[in-house]
Amino acid sequence: MDDLDPAVVEELRSLSFRYATGVDRRDLDLFLSAFHPDATLTVERPGGPARPMRGHAEIGRVMERIAVYALTFHFLGQTAYAPTDAGASGSVACIGHHLWRDEDDGELDHVMYLRYTDEYRTGADGRWRIAARSVVVDWSETRAVDVPGKRPR
Repeated sequence: MDDLDPAVVEELRSLSFRYATGVDRRDLDLFLSAFHPDATLTVERPGGPARPMRGHAEIGRVMERIAVYALTFHFLGQTAYAPTDAGASGSVACIGHHLWRDEDDGELDHVMYLRYTDEYRTGADGRWRIAARSVVVDWSETRAVDVPGKRPR
């Protein structure tokens, strides 16, 4: 099978940027614009059950889940894309920072090292969107955060 056209690769890459920016800005419309209306999103954590969310209504609940964090910051890394019979597949590396406050420990950053494993297809409008995304949490750690203007511990 031939490689994907560079313009298609850029469009696929932009889907992950819309996804991450939507989460970080708490912009539900931007976040959901990366997905087909019937898409699935599955989060896979070590030792935990994988429960797929189906469709925009369920996938949109991600915003409720991340509301426990004061801020998030997703940094996207290397990507790989390939054509498939149904459209394209891809893998995107991500480091996700999740800032929260613990009464005993102060400001904390829950850092997740993630891999997005995706299936993409075009819609009736000819635009690419995520048809299925698995968010694989390879590992995570929690770090103390030095808050500007406050003395470090």
